[in-house]
Amino acid sequence: MRTRCERCHTAELRPDGPAWICSYECSFCETCSAAMHRECPNCGGELVPRPRRRS
Repeated sequence: MRTRCERCHTAELRPDGPAWICSYECSFCETCSAAMHRECPNCGGELVPRPRRRS
């Protein structure tokens, strides 16, 4: 599970926090995902909420 946004590289993606992923598990923060209209810049796939893990 990635811990940093792949676009801005500054947002921390905590295992129990919000994040957006595509089917290849590219990971983005909420702000970047919204700016990209929920479309992965790497594969063009849909970004969906990442399942959360309990710490």
